[in-house]
Amino acid sequence: MKLIVAPLNAIGRSTLGMLTSFGEVVLFVWGALSHIFRPPFYGREFLSALFNIGWLSLPVVGMTAIFTGGALALQIYDGSSRFSVESVVPQIVAIGMVRELGPVLVGLMVAARVTSSIAAEIATMKVTEQIDALVTLSTHPMKYLVAPRVMAAILVVPALVGIGDIIGIYGGFLVATETLGFNPATYIRNTADFLQVNDVVSSLVKGSVFGGIAAVMGCYAGMHSGRGAQGVGRATKSSVQAAAVMILAANFLLTSLFFAS
Repeated sequence: MKLIVAPLNAIGRSTLGMLTSFGEVVLFVWGALSHIFRPPFYGREFLSALFNIGWLSLPVVGMTAIFTGGALALQIYDGSSRFSVESVVPQIVAIGMVRELGPVLVGLMVAARVTSSIAAEIATMKVTEQIDALVTLSTHPMKYLVAPRVMAAILVVPALVGIGDIIGIYGGFLVATETLGFNPATYIRNTADFLQVNDVVSSLVKGSVFGGIAAVMGCYAGMHSGRGAQGVGRATKSSVQAAAVMILAANFLLTSLFFAS
């Protein structure tokens, strides 16, 4: 009997633990979003988050996008040449970057860079009792630490996605025109004619959602970190892992919402 009950107990504990964690995250997200729209507003914290999340992420986003666009052009050209349809390279590069690769790669880069930074910063503040000091000074930690970062990420990551889309398409353009022999004017015209408004809108919406996920998971892991250096390390690691998985899951759901027939 124990051989049967023990595995069931383990499954039940794991299931209850996951459901508890999910409920805590949902309540945390609700609290963060509710504090965004309630005064007071901490403008300095918001501007600092905009700078750290947006401007300082541009180099890694740009490098990732341009190399991805170039590699995508090479792969599509090689595959399409087997069917003698090399002319589809501009269209496929554009739709691939704007619909999927641009938002997902930017979201994952933001998760790697920003989520880990936020989690480590807030976890360190918790370990050194700075969050307790904020409470003592009648400053709500959710209002001061979480809301500005979440709002900044929701607003600035779509801009990063738009820039990443453009740079990625440009990377494909460079490879196609300099290496594969495409006419520059024809390449640009095919790209512009093929993209639709819905493609761009879906890309920006994904960016906003992914930015919110990255910021929320960093803040959540930091606020719920354990004590000591090990707690900070575990919070940083778990925040990036959770943000990456949730971004990929959200990408599937949003793609189904925008493009399911």
